[in-house]
Amino acid sequence: MPPAKRKQRSYDPARTRAAVTAQFDHVAAAVAALTSEQLALPTRLGDWSVRDLVVHLGMALSAVDRLLGEPEPGRADARLLDWPFAVGGQADDIADRTRRLAAAHPDLGAHLADVRRRFTAALDAHPAGRLLPTNAGVLPLGEYVVTRAVELVVHTDDLNAALPGPDVPLDRQALAAATRLLADALAEKAPGGAVEVRVPPFAVVQCVEGPRHTRGTPPNVVETDPLTWIRLATGRLTWAEAREAGTVGASGERADLGALLPLMG
Repeated sequence: MPPAKRKQRSYDPARTRAAVTAQFDHVAAAVAALTSEQLALPTRLGDWSVRDLVVHLGMALSAVDRLLGEPEPGRADARLLDWPFAVGGQADDIADRTRRLAAAHPDLGAHLADVRRRFTAALDAHPAGRLLPTNAGVLPLGEYVVTRAVELVVHTDDLNAALPGPDVPLDRQALAAATRLLADALAEKAPGGAVEVRVPPFAVVQCVEGPRHTRGTPPNVVETDPLTWIRLATGRLTWAEAREAGTVGASGERADLGALLPLMG
């Protein structure tokens, strides 16, 4: 059964654009300091190297330019909340495209600079309402850019997991957008009001069928931090692992989200 429809959160296009470009700039600055040995390190994404992962981070932005090159559809037929559930089916195609791009662009710094330039030019040239034929259906450009924030945050975290030393910073607004979209996706997948999921300081949603909480302390509460939530929602961390590590608090007989996670692969 497809996820039930719920009211969708709105995102300011200018703030989202600023968040995406800021996060991409953090990545580009970090990549500029990497050695060839570090670029060859493995990641937690199967057989991808750090170089492959960096190229994939570039693909998060270049997708906008690529989709704008397609004929504009006549009308939107999807919502932003459809996107998290449409990602997993393209893993093989994404992996193949990533490897081809990695082989074609030995100078990662120049490649990332070109990707950023094209992304900025594309957003300058088109309004937020311009329709794109995405893998989730037809979405406005402004909404699709929110998904780019999710991609960049998730894969920056993958990059940090692969590299020794200081972490690549996460832009606060990009992290907020990723947290909120994935929290809303949970409520979309399991509609209801029996469980309150708190991811301070960015999101609170109610989900799971059952008695709806109206006042006082909810009987079923899940609380965690943004990065733990993003890792759970994308399969980087299991519910059991998070509970064992103490990075998720859960109280109440319905406050077990293990069967609902991950939301996207």
